[in-house]
Amino acid sequence: MDDFDTMPTYRSPTAARPLLGLTILVVEDSRFACEAMRLLCLRSGARIRRADCLASARRHLQVYRPSVVIIDLGLPDGSGIELIDEMHRMSPRVGVILATSGDDGAEAMALAAGADGFLPKPLTRLGDFQQAILAHLPADRQPSGPRLLNEDEIRPDPIAYRDDMAHIADMLGDDHDGPVLDYLAQFVGGVARSADDTQLARAAQSLAEARRQNAPTRTDVARLAGLVQERLAERAAM
Repeated sequence: MDDFDTMPTYRSPTAARPLLGLTILVVEDSRFACEAMRLLCLRSGARIRRADCLASARRHLQVYRPSVVIIDLGLPDGSGIELIDEMHRMSPRVGVILATSGDDGAEAMALAAGADGFLPKPLTRLGDFQQAILAHLPADRQPSGPRLLNEDEIRPDPIAYRDDMAHIADMLGDDHDGPVLDYLAQFVGGVARSADDTQLARAAQSLAEARRQNAPTRTDVARLAGLVQERLAERAAM
């Protein structure tokens, strides 16, 4: 999902909108997680640009230089670690590079690749999001005066979750080879954790474990497909 636009005129941050004047490129394949990031940026005063894969992110970076890049580690065309490493080596370097994931061990890999910080999924608290970025900005991009840590939590539109479920259903309807199943398990797990959907997260974890053990996956795929259809039916009835 490319979204090219001209850069905004720089505006000074305020205590209420501490990220005012920043442009944040979010590299994320989940619509639900993207909606959460959009709301976090909106409430913080930042302008958001979105890419849903490595190729799309690289096209963005050829057109403009964002202030901050937030990169999901599991993407359809490769690992976000690749992009972190590339951006860390760029000259001039983007001011702030953050990684995001719900997987254990992801933070250490991201920091080793050159990320400045890490946002664990699900990220819903506004103050945590703002502080993760402000901690890596120079003094002249910080809001002046005292600032209370905002404890508000954002709630993404459930329609975005349904969009992710529809995307998963489409993937489940195709033929599956090993790499596709690996990505599918990772994607479903990330979406489920972002939405606090414990049952779906467990199903994704079971599929991932079957793949790691080179075990049959037919039962896990069928279970996952059933859960996804249940969620699509629930949303359709609302």
